[in-house]
Amino acid sequence: MKAYICEKYGSTDQLHLQDAEMPTPKADEILVKVHATSLNSWDWDKLRGHIFTRIESPGRPQDRILGGDVSGVVAEVGSEVAEFAVGDHVFGDLSQSGWGAFAEYATGKAAFFAKMPPALSFEEAATLPQAGLLALQSIRDEGNVQPCMHVLVNGGGGGAGMFCIQLAKHFGATVHAVDKAEKLDAMRAFGADHVYDFRETDFTKLEQKFDVVVDAVANRGPNACFRALKSHGKYVVMGGTSFSLLRLFLASRRKRDDGKKISILMWQVNPEDMTILAEMVCAKQIKCFIEHIYPFEQLRGAMAAQSKQAAQGKHVVHIEPERDGSSPYPQSK
Repeated sequence: MKAYICEKYGSTDQLHLQDAEMPTPKADEILVKVHATSLNSWDWDKLRGHIFTRIESPGRPQDRILGGDVSGVVAEVGSEVAEFAVGDHVFGDLSQSGWGAFAEYATGKAAFFAKMPPALSFEEAATLPQAGLLALQSIRDEGNVQPCMHVLVNGGGGGAGMFCIQLAKHFGATVHAVDKAEKLDAMRAFGADHVYDFRETDFTKLEQKFDVVVDAVANRGPNACFRALKSHGKYVVMGGTSFSLLRLFLASRRKRDDGKKISILMWQVNPEDMTILAEMVCAKQIKCFIEHIYPFEQLRGAMAAQSKQAAQGKHVVHIEPERDGSSPYPQSK
């Protein structure tokens, strides 16, 4: 099979498309013929050697084939797997199974996969495992968003942020979203009632205070986070740098008389939530915002675009073409 192999930390020039050994599924795993993968900040962090990545493996990447989000067709099942069969269309997350989505075939624990509804495309399915789950668990679980709440999404124009906007609207909230000026129109189109350019507006100083803030970038200090909240409001952090997350985690341990809380999302991969998201997409309750689709040969270009943190929604790489050979999303040739 063909795969992108990474032998050294660095930029996209460390990704080499070459022949690789076909993986063999363990007893609790499935082998998937990969049709699509979508890119996340984690992929870039692992490639360049984020501090936590280097703690695990200081000299060279522990995982030679990167990529977490995956969709495709089951090619083989492990001896202990009963919930999937060869030929099933599935999507899942490989981040807890050794990664490996940047390849024609990948193995992963069956517990981290779900079956695809017939109406869901491989491209759409590949956007859901990480970004979709982060959003759903932030809005529904940590945020406990209810009708009539005012919810703000900081970093609303990214992959997880776009899902957050839509899910908060689905649960009946008034949604405020913050990002770059060039992303404001897209955030409005996906349901945000109020949008702010972070270069011009500090949302923590707005007169409007929020029941829930969901933060994908964590670029505010603890005092500013608390200032943005109503009494008994909750600030849910689902992304950010190592330093910012540590600072907010320490702040989350404090008890306050006004009931305001900071919560660091403890994200869980589970097929039940992936199925919920897939069914919502098929029912047109939410949409997958795919900015661009790249062929497998241009994965390095897709990673370069991801590294600039300018994506509106998701970058998707397809290893196999769509079922009908077409796609409504912008594609590179």
